Amino acid sequence: MKKNFEVEFLEDAVTFLEELNDKARSKIYYNIRKAQHVNDKELFKKLNDNIWEFRTLYNSKSYRLFAFWDKSKNTETVVISTHGILKKTQKTPTKEITKAEKLRTEYLKQNKR
Repeated sequence: MKKNFEVEFLEDAVTFLEELNDKARSKIYYNIRKAQHVNDKELFKKLNDNIWEFRTLYNSKSYRLFAFWDKSKNTETVVISTHGILKKTQKTPTKEITKAEKLRTEYLKQNKR
């Protein structure tokens, strides 16, 4: 089965994942790989015009990795994961979406072709 997109991780996302225990991290990677092949809002959901989130529920905890699409590379579609959180409330914190927007802007400025 062909992937719909590739995924790259910014430094904050890597740091978040490295701080998790092995089983939680493995479940998140499993869900990301699954989201690359199937269109499922339980795994990969649009939050606003630019920001999406990879969603993982594991051990009664909600993990979120924020992301955006980088379509500047003509050869492939890439989703860039900005950072992650352990979600504690029903609503996604606005400050985390704002942080993802800021990281997206910085990334796109640095990677202009």
